[in-house]
Amino acid sequence: MSAPMPCRFRPDEPRADARAVDRFLGKGGHTHPHQRSLGAAHVTLSLRAGRTTLARLAQRGSAKAIVLSLPPGARRVHPDREQEPPVSGPEVVFLNTSGGLTGGDRLAFSLDLAAGCRVVATTQTAERAYRSSGGVARVRVCHRLGDGAHLDWLPQETLLYESSALDRHTEIRLGREASCLLLEPVVLGRAAMGEMPRTLSFSDHRVITRAGQPVLMEPVMLDSAALAAGPAVLGGARAFASLILVSRGAEAALAPARSELVEPGVIAGASGFDGRLVVRMMAADGWPLRRQIVRLLRLLRQAPLPRVWQMAGGAA
Repeated sequence: MSAPMPCRFRPDEPRADARAVDRFLGKGGHTHPHQRSLGAAHVTLSLRAGRTTLARLAQRGSAKAIVLSLPPGARRVHPDREQEPPVSGPEVVFLNTSGGLTGGDRLAFSLDLAAGCRVVATTQTAERAYRSSGGVARVRVCHRLGDGAHLDWLPQETLLYESSALDRHTEIRLGREASCLLLEPVVLGRAAMGEMPRTLSFSDHRVITRAGQPVLMEPVMLDSAALAAGPAVLGGARAFASLILVSRGAEAALAPARSELVEPGVIAGASGFDGRLVVRMMAADGWPLRRQIVRLLRLLRQAPLPRVWQMAGGAA
């Protein structure tokens, strides 16, 4: 089992958190018969004069991060659509420049949001887990939110190919009165290419805590036996996703969210309780799933989609 990923790191500072990143990335002693990609990116944002601004950016290897900012209240103009709601904060876009993941790769993304910050973070494109010739690709995502901060963590799809092996752990640590919207969409192969993986290993753990106490824990495990289990697991679906809102009064959005679960080809259900709204979806293909996700994001966020989502067709 790999070393845990710290919630922040400074590659230029030889302290405990940086050493933990070294251990996770395999620096100092890690050997593999083939060259492997290693990357870690960290962004710290602070609140200055009422605006969320970049305070620190640290990057290593194949992992990069870009911070896109517009003035508060600014609106994007789309000549072919109605005017969108105002922008509420900066967008952080994480990239994996290696082009995908395979056995032995290591990738880490992390955010620190100061009290009161509002941020949307996503990935530049879908992350691809390719066939592994040995070993497991490991991804660690760890975001820490100060009191009253809010994060929309909206990564694009993870594509799992035949014989891929991926272990991912996502943790969001909430401060007092902080809130988050967490999305994790997964697609099995490419339907247009007739791909349907039969053999793979996918371990995906999602954890949200507040003041060190668990708010939500969601483990997902897929292997060859699970893929063959029929209706008991995915029932032939090629794509599935979880969308989770944790905030004061989140359960009040349950009825509106259920009213939006109308995308053809998508089976979905929603529940709301104790400051949490959880929506689970699955479909025969990634495209109807994305359209359903977009419906829900427009409802829950009342803000524009991340720009990279729009370039990928998410504005439909």
